Amino acid sequence: MTTTLKIDFVSDVSCPWCIIGLKALEQAAERLQGQVALDLHFQPFELNPQMGPEGQDIGEHLQEKYGATPEQSQKNRDAIAARGAELGFTFRMDKRSRIYNTFDAHRLLHWAEEQGLQSALKKALFQAYFTDGQSPGDHEVLVRVASDVGLDAAQAREVLASGRYADEVREREQFYLQNGIHSVPAIIVNERHLIQGGQPVEVFEQALRQIAAEA
Repeated sequence: MTTTLKIDFVSDVSCPWCIIGLKALEQAAERLQGQVALDLHFQPFELNPQMGPEGQDIGEHLQEKYGATPEQSQKNRDAIAARGAELGFTFRMDKRSRIYNTFDAHRLLHWAEEQGLQSALKKALFQAYFTDGQSPGDHEVLVRVASDVGLDAAQAREVLASGRYADEVREREQFYLQNGIHSVPAIIVNERHLIQGGQPVEVFEQALRQIAAEA
């Protein structure tokens, strides 16, 4: 018998550990095929809610926010790229020179959930930023990525231009912040169990198996 687990995946499209966590979670679910199925919902979190529309140089940003030296930043980027490669995701750090505001991407993801294509859009946005070096704050990029996964381009453009879903996204962001989520990815299973960070596949596999058995 297959147990379906509701997953609220709290994340940002500019968070490299979020795509690592997602890939590991999905591979864990594949290992448990026939036992566990995921009902996946992506919830918004902004790493840099005050970021301006032009973005910021990533080295400068990491130094300002975390006090990271160029050497530390490079070491971290290498570790992220290696983890990504293990999980089948390509990080092209040479193409990603800036960090951007992601609020509009979260609005588009909210709309995509209503269209049944949220998961496809989320993964395509990760690829657009981390592999192709494109800005998740650029409306033209967002419309093109939405169209590529089967969403209506004109409707996507209208959502972005109108400011729709701004209140809903802010409300969800505040809900998770008020419930103690201050770093991502945060994976909440059946609204009760929290798994933090880009854990290895084995950690997710063990957690999913245990939660499914209890359910």
